[in-house]
Amino acid sequence: MADKRKRRRSELNSEDEAQLPFKNKLKPDSFILQILKELSDASTASSSSSSKTLDDLGLSSSCREVTDLSLSSVQATIESVILKIARSILSGNGFAFDVPSRSGANQLYVPELDRIVLKDKTALRPYANISTVRKSTITTRILQLVHQLCIKNIHVTKRDLFYTDVKLFQDQTQSDSVLDDVSCILGCTRSSLNVIAAEKGVVVGRLIFSDNGDMIDCTKMGMGGKAIPPNIDRVGDMQSDALFILLVEKDAAYIRLAEDRFYNRFPCIIVTAKGQPDVATRLFLRKMKMELKLPVLALVDSDPYGLKILSVYGCGSKNMSYDSANLTTPDIKWLGIRPSDLDKYKIPEQCRLPMTEQDIKTGKDLLEEDFVKKNPGWVEELSLMVKTKQKAEIQALSSFGFQYLSEVYLPLKLQQKDWL
Repeated sequence: MADKRKRRRSELNSEDEAQLPFKNKLKPDSFILQILKELSDASTASSSSSSKTLDDLGLSSSCREVTDLSLSSVQATIESVILKIARSILSGNGFAFDVPSRSGANQLYVPELDRIVLKDKTALRPYANISTVRKSTITTRILQLVHQLCIKNIHVTKRDLFYTDVKLFQDQTQSDSVLDDVSCILGCTRSSLNVIAAEKGVVVGRLIFSDNGDMIDCTKMGMGGKAIPPNIDRVGDMQSDALFILLVEKDAAYIRLAEDRFYNRFPCIIVTAKGQPDVATRLFLRKMKMELKLPVLALVDSDPYGLKILSVYGCGSKNMSYDSANLTTPDIKWLGIRPSDLDKYKIPEQCRLPMTEQDIKTGKDLLEEDFVKKNPGWVEELSLMVKTKQKAEIQALSSFGFQYLSEVYLPLKLQQKDWL
């Protein structure tokens, strides 16, 4: 009776395998691991060459970048700004903040650096002007609060900051925006202000690091993984035997890979920001890339927003272009899901979604971006997406089975070196 059950189970398993498209094309894991070893070695070799800076390109005078400052330096800079304001008021000239403009017109994509930087245009924010008086007041208040944080040597979240003066700020987007302005005015990174975002990103896989002195083994953090610390300063001593970093857009795909322990079959570190990239995840990804010298492969949805998310990790966001040197991770490879994969992997029509007019507009706008034009493969894929007017999420692969992503799709992609 037991033999019959075993035979029946093995017959069912072989039927399941027969229904998985392209599984018969997979070579032994040892073959794929050798490909990953070569990719990892190439990444280590390329990382050893020093990266260029704005100074190297002669752009430091026409573009601005912020740097990490100590608390004492931030405090001294704030006091210097306030002293200048006090002198201006006492001399009868009132006061105004000279704020670097973060508008789209003041952004520049530098191909040699493969990231977006902020140009040197500034705008005055006078207190004695009806259109800017409120924003000047918010700027002064934020400077005051950050000064307190420097004196007390403590961290607060952006939400905490907002609730210190709800009537003045009215909406958290306003205090968040001025916080970025303050970073630009002081010339420091946002993390130097000791204001952090709530934990959002998670990491799992072949990584050990210290978090504020505590050693964390990311292979022993369960399916949920380890929350990425919002304060990157407390992260150190990174160790790993991984061959690559897998950057995943969606939480659902991350959970699937974590539960299947994909990182044990193919040694890797899996990280996600659960959608839009937050500052902590971007800093953490860059730190892993620079310290461990591992290649980064990205798994995002096959839609314009997936590519946008990938570009934020790689080239930076226009909103925080002033800090792109610290927030961008160079040479991220687009593994999937790409528009060409929809036909290549025979994704069923019922799992594909029609692109909305807004999707198509976003896709066309991306085709005009310099960082997309620099990558012919991206242009080809994005053009195909706009032409077919079809998009698909990573979860579309579940139509072949819930574990198709980890058992067939990703291994086959790695085996074929199918990344851009």
